[in-house]
Amino acid sequence: GQYETAERLAREAAAIPARTDAARVVLGRIQLERYRQSSDPRDLALARESLRMVNATPLDAAERVELTVGLAETLYFEERYGAAAQLFESVRQRSILLGTPAHERVLDWWATSVDKQAQAGHPDERPAIYDRVLDRMNEEIAEYPGSTAAGYWLAAAARASGDTERAWHASHAGWLRASLADDRGVALRADLDRLVTQAIIPERAAKIAKGDQIKEAQTAMIAEWDAFKKAWSQ
Repeated sequence: GQYETAERLAREAAAIPARTDAARVVLGRIQLERYRQSSDPRDLALARESLRMVNATPLDAAERVELTVGLAETLYFEERYGAAAQLFESVRQRSILLGTPAHERVLDWWATSVDKQAQAGHPDERPAIYDRVLDRMNEEIAEYPGSTAAGYWLAAAARASGDTERAWHASHAGWLRASLADDRGVALRADLDRLVTQAIIPERAAKIAKGDQIKEAQTAMIAEWDAFKKAWSQ
């Protein structure tokens, strides 16, 4: 998060011909992080320019992944979600070259881009789109059970596709698997709790109950969820 120092060092590196393009990748990523914090269009424009000027030929494998992620983030911030999803997908597996935390971020960026694309499209097309997310996340969770991104999106994508029962059960499974995450599940459990209480429970109650019984169903589900969390929290 020390962006001023990082930018100064990146600009110094850019003055060395052999490192110019790699430094531009770093500079572009710094400017994108600034944009995430500032929402200042000038930061996004600077990031776009830095990444656009990169010659990918001298970059190594990890730097090429970094560049692709930067380009994908830029498209996401420009609200070109379909194109962003395509780019994130292209480096989803190779992003492990950057380490597990970076891989998790790419996985989450990809799913979020697909989610945005689905929400902007026709409702009839959403189940098939979210099936893609579920397939990818099932692959990920099988390889890395402690994946925070996969643990969240298995529940979120099921809910977004209209399958509240699958989302309900995925949330419970995700709560238990969260203990395998590097942070012992702190981030995932907080996200799952919001998803369950604010979205899954109200939607599930509306499907299985009618009229005045909906509120009673919600109350019962909240009590069940709270009891489950208490039983499986450390």
